Amino acid sequence: MLTPSSRRRGSAPRRRPRTTRALTGTVCLLALAGAALAAAPAPAADAAPADAAVPPAPVSWRADLSRTGADDVNVRYDAGALRVRDGSVSPASLGRDRGYASAVLEAHHVDRPVNRVAVDLDATVPDAASVEVDVRGRAADGTWTEWRRAAAGAPAELPRYVVDVQARLTLWNARGEPTAAVRSVTLTADDTGTAPAEPAPTTRASAFSARVYATREGLVGHTTANGHVIQANDHFVALPSRRALSPNGSGQYSVQVCGPARCETAPVWDVGPWNTHDDHWNPSSVREQWKDLPQGLPEAQAAYEDGYNGGRDEFGRQVANPAGIDLADGTFYNVGLNDNGWVTVTYLWTEGGGDTTSFPTWGTDVSIRQQATTASTRVASLPGPTTVRVRCQVHGQLVNYDGYSNDAWSYLPDYGGYVSNIFIDVADAWLPGVPTC
Repeated sequence: MLTPSSRRRGSAPRRRPRTTRALTGTVCLLALAGAALAAAPAPAADAAPADAAVPPAPVSWRADLSRTGADDVNVRYDAGALRVRDGSVSPASLGRDRGYASAVLEAHHVDRPVNRVAVDLDATVPDAASVEVDVRGRAADGTWTEWRRAAAGAPAELPRYVVDVQARLTLWNARGEPTAAVRSVTLTADDTGTAPAEPAPTTRASAFSARVYATREGLVGHTTANGHVIQANDHFVALPSRRALSPNGSGQYSVQVCGPARCETAPVWDVGPWNTHDDHWNPSSVREQWKDLPQGLPEAQAAYEDGYNGGRDEFGRQVANPAGIDLADGTFYNVGLNDNGWVTVTYLWTEGGGDTTSFPTWGTDVSIRQQATTASTRVASLPGPTTVRVRCQVHGQLVNYDGYSNDAWSYLPDYGGYVSNIFIDVADAWLPGVPTC
């Protein structure tokens, strides 16, 4: 089945107009204009200073907490505040005895590129409860950064410039104890002037890969950290950090898992095993915790093998295996595992993709075909809006869908097949900067 995007709060806008892609160029023109003014003769002493000398003012907005939706997990809004709805619900992969809730707030468009976001939280947080605020950004090309934590006095710095900002609240409370109550969230975005320029597609590094120990998640009927109810023979993974947690039904953060038999690309829909702040795929300098560990080494593995952190995880539990990833049953058996074991994991949203270019998609249950035709074997599907890596494109069967017609198909090496360019969420029928296969 192919259906249009349900316009979820975490999804990219379908068929963004070309003016969106021109935003960065507009900013560059303004910057050139400012440089020209600076090169002009100095004004008289009583003249007003040039506008270009005044730093752009930060952009602030207050999030609407009352609009809970499909991307939210176990959260309720009443008496003017967000709270944990059921104190017995916890992410499936963690199995902790604490109530958990998550609210993914509406993305907010800013009128200029930004890369730093501060958060002002008005909340009552009992001793046994906690509230975390993460933010991420969507660049002009439609791709998302990872989530980054923002706290009082510690704004989140995003790795590149973005034009849309989204916040996510995570609430915890001890079972039977009062829940935190979040009354308002105000976000302020600005530009540090330090975000790196995007590298040219031909010089981008490949996505980061590491060999890690995998365990089978199982837990059919339980609820994941993004609200997905686990099904028999399910296909998704859990990673021990919320920085790469996809909204329910999307593959915005996906990994390729290669086991003894084959590889599978699967979305990140849960948090675990063991830890919740261990983004081991990131360089040590930007890793949220355990910055003294090398990139690619999960804290649980270091604790199990070398006694790191006294052999315990972030919650003080004795680590019983070196797992850095949990695999849903379908993924676990599909890659060829019969028992817990070592796999090679590629974190597809990292770096620039080597000889590929990343694009967002729209739609649900979008088919990926072995060849560029709808009659070809379906080799995989995209459950919802996903960031995909495109290596090349071809002219194939003409596809007509939802008022669009296109004969262009893109090859996705992470899935081993082709997807119609109708479902690539850009204005161009033939993808810019992507070679012909």
